[in-house]
Amino acid sequence: MTDLTSNPPTRTAHERKCTAEYRVYFTLIFLLAIPFEMVRCVRDIIRYRTLKMRGPMARAWAEAERTTPLIFSV
Repeated sequence: MTDLTSNPPTRTAHERKCTAEYRVYFTLIFLLAIPFEMVRCVRDIIRYRTLKMRGPMARAWAEAERTTPLIFSV
């Protein structure tokens, strides 16, 4: 059995780059996604008739988190 308490493996494969360029792209994608997610949120509220869902800011943040690493993986 392997003891990982004294020397845990490093997590380099999934770490996000926190460079200035990454933050600029993240901010631009986030700001661009806000209006689209607001429309989508209103549409979903009307369609499902409930307020028990994530708001437009959380949806825009998630969209920026999904899209920005795709740009840097190329």
